[in-house]
Amino acid sequence: MATIYLALGSNLGDREKNLAEALARLRVFVQITRSSSIYETEPVGVREQPWFLNQVVEGTTALAPVDLLRRVKKIEIEMGRTEGIRFGPRPMDIDILLYDRVIELSPALTIPHPRLHERAFVLTPLAEIAPNLVHPRLRVRIRDLLARLESAEEVRRLNSP
Repeated sequence: MATIYLALGSNLGDREKNLAEALARLRVFVQITRSSSIYETEPVGVREQPWFLNQVVEGTTALAPVDLLRRVKKIEIEMGRTEGIRFGPRPMDIDILLYDRVIELSPALTIPHPRLHERAFVLTPLAEIAPNLVHPRLRVRIRDLLARLESAEEVRRLNSP
């Protein structure tokens, strides 16, 4: 079983309900072991869209990385995600942040997530549940990545798990 970290985000529809539904669907193939609080975050990239609710979960899975990717993308589509503007609005976005200590770079999948260390909306909830986790490529603890981050993006905690 591999230990994984997934980021969930939603800015269309009932955002909290979308996060809960995505977690329920993930539980079919991921044993969720920890969940962060839910954070409301301003959009990055395309600014003219609703704010996101974001959450990070830790879990274990027997799926290989590419199979995990296929399953999370299927959930996104089932929940109403369509092709559109990159970084645009969506009912559900699920990103694989980390998969054990795997470093993988392929056309289909990059692990660790290539922008993980640049995003407060990911680092903040990840640091909440795994502050001492070490980024396998950068070899820096998550809490230290967050402390070093120079970002003006707003991240507000809504509730605790």
